[in-house]
Amino acid sequence: MTVTVDLQIAYEGQVPEQALFQKWAEAALQEDVTEDCELSIRLVEVEESAELNNTYRGKTGPTNVLSFPFDSPIPMEPKLLGDLVICVPVVEKEALEQAKQLEHHWAHLVVHGCLHLLGYDHIEDDQAEEMEAFEVEILQTLAIDNPYLDQGETA
Repeated sequence: MTVTVDLQIAYEGQVPEQALFQKWAEAALQEDVTEDCELSIRLVEVEESAELNNTYRGKTGPTNVLSFPFDSPIPMEPKLLGDLVICVPVVEKEALEQAKQLEHHWAHLVVHGCLHLLGYDHIEDDQAEEMEAFEVEILQTLAIDNPYLDQGETA
């Protein structure tokens, strides 16, 4: 399986390299996707995230990651999974507030968003537990600690 990541940068500042987004997406998708696929990851400022969050979720303000799954009515090659929109300032702020390594937080949000593209959700408690457990498992393959543990807590 080949994963193609179309990285769109609509942010004036430093962001991780394309190769890292590719690595994180491949890790997230390797267990559930068996065919070649493509997704877009758009890195945005606060304003664009807030506008999209309001338009599509009815929520005020920016958010860390928005997922827009694509389900084509006709078979396509490669399979188009959808789009992720990640708000860079929110990612940076959360990593700082939560005392997490910035690169690890980026990886977590890409994995989290990719799982949403595959249909995973966290609305119900049992869904959240399943999704979080899968995220932790994927992040461990990337040598990243459980992001749901409080700092100082061990697994």
